[in-house]
Amino acid sequence: MNTNAFALRHIGPRENDIKEMLQTIGAESIEQLIYETIPSNIRLEKDLGLDEAMTEYEYSTHINNLSKLNKTYKTYIGLGYHPTILPAVIQRNILENPGWYTAYTPYQAEIAQGRLEALLNFQTMITDLTGMELANASLLDESTAAAEAMSLLFAVRERAQKKENVNKFFVSDAVLPQTISVLKTRALPIGIDLVIGDENTFDFSSEYFGAIVQYPGKNGQITDIKTFIAKANENNIKVAVAADILSLIKLEAPGQFGADVVVGTTQRFGIPMGYGGPHAAYFATKEAYKRDIPGRIIGVTKDANDNRALRMALQTREQHIKRDRATSNICTAQVLLAVMAGMYAVYHGPKGLTFIANKVHNSASTLASTLSKMGLEQTNTSFFDTLQVKANAAKVKEVAENNEVNFYYQDDNTVLISINETTSISDLNEIVKIFAEAENKKAIEISELSETNNIDTTLNRTSDFLTLDVFNSYHSETELMRYIKKLERKDLALNHSMISLGSCTMKLNAASEMLPLSQTNWGSIHPFAPIDQTEGYQKVLKALEDQLTEITGFAATSLQPNSGAQGEYAGLMVIKAYHESRGDHHRNICLIPSSAHGTNPASAVMAGMKVVVTKADDNGNIDVEDLRNKAELHSDNLAALMVTYPSTHGVYESAIKDITKIIHDNGGQVYMDGANMNAQVGLTNPGNIGADVCHLNLHKTFAIPHGGGGPGVGPICVAKQLAPFLPGNPIIKTGGDNAITAISAAPFGSSLVCLISYGYIKMLGTEGLRASTEIAILNANYIKHRLQGAFETLYSGERGRAAHEMIIDCRPFKTNGIEVTDIAKRLMDYGFHSPTVSFPVAGTMMIEPTESESKAEMDRFCDAMISIRKEIDAVTKEDENNPLKNAPHTLDMLTSDEWLLPYSREKAAYPLEYVKENKFWPSVRRVNDAYGDRNLICTCAPIEEYMEA
Repeated sequence: MNTNAFALRHIGPRENDIKEMLQTIGAESIEQLIYETIPSNIRLEKDLGLDEAMTEYEYSTHINNLSKLNKTYKTYIGLGYHPTILPAVIQRNILENPGWYTAYTPYQAEIAQGRLEALLNFQTMITDLTGMELANASLLDESTAAAEAMSLLFAVRERAQKKENVNKFFVSDAVLPQTISVLKTRALPIGIDLVIGDENTFDFSSEYFGAIVQYPGKNGQITDIKTFIAKANENNIKVAVAADILSLIKLEAPGQFGADVVVGTTQRFGIPMGYGGPHAAYFATKEAYKRDIPGRIIGVTKDANDNRALRMALQTREQHIKRDRATSNICTAQVLLAVMAGMYAVYHGPKGLTFIANKVHNSASTLASTLSKMGLEQTNTSFFDTLQVKANAAKVKEVAENNEVNFYYQDDNTVLISINETTSISDLNEIVKIFAEAENKKAIEISELSETNNIDTTLNRTSDFLTLDVFNSYHSETELMRYIKKLERKDLALNHSMISLGSCTMKLNAASEMLPLSQTNWGSIHPFAPIDQTEGYQKVLKALEDQLTEITGFAATSLQPNSGAQGEYAGLMVIKAYHESRGDHHRNICLIPSSAHGTNPASAVMAGMKVVVTKADDNGNIDVEDLRNKAELHSDNLAALMVTYPSTHGVYESAIKDITKIIHDNGGQVYMDGANMNAQVGLTNPGNIGADVCHLNLHKTFAIPHGGGGPGVGPICVAKQLAPFLPGNPIIKTGGDNAITAISAAPFGSSLVCLISYGYIKMLGTEGLRASTEIAILNANYIKHRLQGAFETLYSGERGRAAHEMIIDCRPFKTNGIEVTDIAKRLMDYGFHSPTVSFPVAGTMMIEPTESESKAEMDRFCDAMISIRKEIDAVTKEDENNPLKNAPHTLDMLTSDEWLLPYSREKAAYPLEYVKENKFWPSVRRVNDAYGDRNLICTCAPIEEYMEA
């Protein structure tokens, strides 16, 4: 046995386990199982053409050597990205801690109270700093958040505005260039007329429903948004403000001026630049718009004992409910990054943040004064951290790069310098010397920082922020370390037990893949740094693109989309651009099977397409004749089919090639949702089944951790005809020859976490990737077989096999008074996170063990499920006081002096013997979702306020 092989460490079952499992499911070999599972007409005829697998040690050396090719210059580029100081206590205890990065989205609130509290801290931080009433739990990046703000303001237009088709949206030309590019992408398909111009000359016409301004502007100038918002309000124009989070310590909160939405990024709060991400954007608005806010909101409610509890609020807004009526397709949050940014505020507190903001502003003011004394013109009259200096840009660039310093060169005669929290007096003197040499001036040495205020006094902050105890209690490392640990203990993550979520693929996030994320040579690179300074990243990203292109059987890949939903949108926009390049502007019909994930129809509507739903047959497969009829009916206008493969029901549909041919014959393109791509890698691929574009969830198939709901990366891979239209970026050249405008802010999206998927593929190689897919299928079929007799599997393939996941039917238990939710909550008492509940079929569970789980862990899970089935059989509809209805059982219940339940404490807490060895205690009883929605509280309100609600 080669114990150096990464595949041995990544794949759970051992060789003897595999033999036993095959015997259990009645297959003689893996080859037989795959033959019985995947239609032979879509199997790959040859192995993937990837590099030979590296060992973990070889990969560590390889990735370290690549990191040295990046040039870590001092960076003052700005444009929404800044060097930061990540407190070591946060790096070690959150970023590098699998208790935080391997947790799942907190749908099961009772075992996610720690993460929910950290996100509530984040939301409170945002509402305090922005002066708004409501914030969500983060979005993908600032540019995406700005686009979501535009969409929200469009959706909440007054009735008269909608009737008169008021569709103009004003964008200040001081808005970040990458944000303007994303706004352009998002505006056109939904009928918004974007007008870009000078906010100082904007006429506030009734033709406009909304506007967005940058605070401070892209060049550092702080404009009078107070007056702008007042005039807009007078003219019934709603205003979004894109605000620098650190500047809001010094600048008055936009909410105080009447802003309708405030967006931005929290990257400045200790998050590495990482060549563009991931970072947590923020989105804050008025409570009046709570039903239209994109993404997720964490809210306060109570549990079955009336104790305070947290959960995701207003979940009926999710896309799988609203589908094509959703106002956004975003169904994720950058949770891990939001937790880190929120904890940065907890650690520093209001006084610490004020110190940092003052130091940044004083450094910028001192530099401005010094350059002015040297005879250089600095044109910003009111600024926080960014100077606009008139100089010979080419000469400054030459001298700066010789000294390993980066500025932003706006034009031939203008250099922007953005100061950050890492900037020292020594750094300021280095900047002064660069300009002195470039402009033949005598350098003036800076010995101390001046405290001159260069912010318009009418915009100085006077409102309080971060006054609650949580931001004023944990300022020593000991205290913060313990607080983080207290929260971590409330959350069930992969470091405790299997999370068998169908469609979500909670596989191992190997330590060897994660370690490079902490390296400075990867973390400190600005996304708009000159390409020749980013050779390490260019090699990794190009190689990852090539790997994904090979795996999918396509021609080209874009890594830009920051989530699966964003990948869906990007793929559809590329299809749209392809049709338009051929003069087919009228093609706008998107066929979507009824079983599709809710983001599919939401993405199609965002892309300006009309959704036509196709039926499923009695076996859950696409009704081919219904699809054919609708494709032919709409053939003149057919744009695309969106299809998930294997299906959302966990089956490799044998008619898939016929399905894709029908679409092509009727002039459409095929978009394959890559949610289940981990069941294809090395055995089949989207190109082989006849698709034209797919997105990939790197946080599923390719081992990027879920991080409690994010980061995610959703690259798109495309066939040859679509490659020219891959998305571009206004600053760094990327994408195809006829690139559509940007999908997200950074040229290559969340580059830092792309290292994980690169490493995953490099260390598994062709054989390891194929084996991972095979064992994922074996594990699913093993669980399917073990649960036979206790739970009915809803759908199977033509030969009775499941794919990598399967759906068990829990609806028959209603006769016993038991709902699928009761099973989910009872599983917590057994130490497991529930499988996916009621998707894609209400009253069911979708189970996906992944390839990383051992036979022993799957047996424990199956034992738990079978034990629960016996508990179900023992109760009746009239008997509601039972272990399932009362689940989960907390430590408080078990240690109470009083126990009035008709079953034992041992039955409640230790239903099987193995639970005693490694008990996980849910920290609250079952939460009351309805109460929380009726009494919406989404910030860290004092407990007295909560009790009054």
